Amino acid sequence: MVNTSKKSERVPSAKMNSRVERSRHNVLTTAFELLSEGGVNGFTVDEVARRSGVAKTTIYRHWPTREALVIDACTRMIAEQETPDTGSLEGDITAILTEIAHLLPTANWSFVLPSIVDTAERNPEFAEIHSRIQRGHAAPLREALQRAIERGELSAHTDVSTIVAALMGPLFYRRWFSREPIDDQFVKAIIKRVLASL
Repeated sequence: MVNTSKKSERVPSAKMNSRVERSRHNVLTTAFELLSEGGVNGFTVDEVARRSGVAKTTIYRHWPTREALVIDACTRMIAEQETPDTGSLEGDITAILTEIAHLLPTANWSFVLPSIVDTAERNPEFAEIHSRIQRGHAAPLREALQRAIERGELSAHTDVSTIVAALMGPLFYRRWFSREPIDDQFVKAIIKRVLASL
């Protein structure tokens, strides 16, 4: 009898936790979709509540400010990425840059990122989230370059940060500045030029 009572007490709590997690997921998904449409400046908690069906009072219970919700939603842009291991530096960076090049024109985070960069210029909290996003996007290249150093393909004194910038910079330049095509031929040209300099 005692054990049955304890189980019955746990069930409502488990169901409540499940509902809370569903609501949080729904709010964060909606928030990120809204960010991808209008950036940080076009983001309102009212619109998140309307689209998600979650009451504003519930949203503010979990995220006390609009900024807190935006920052939490932006963590979806920091998902860990797997680093390919093809056995060679050229193979690894070709796989990584090709994937980035294919994502840049269409992925939701590529529409959100410019407004994060803009807001980060004036807001330290957004500056931190921007840094975390940048580190997340660069992580696979850093890992591939470190493996190349360990294999002896690159010198132990190689400046990894400079190489990452040389590889990723042209892709971002075309996406947000020149708006020229980011095709496989362009990716191969970047890789050839950077490898030749090494």
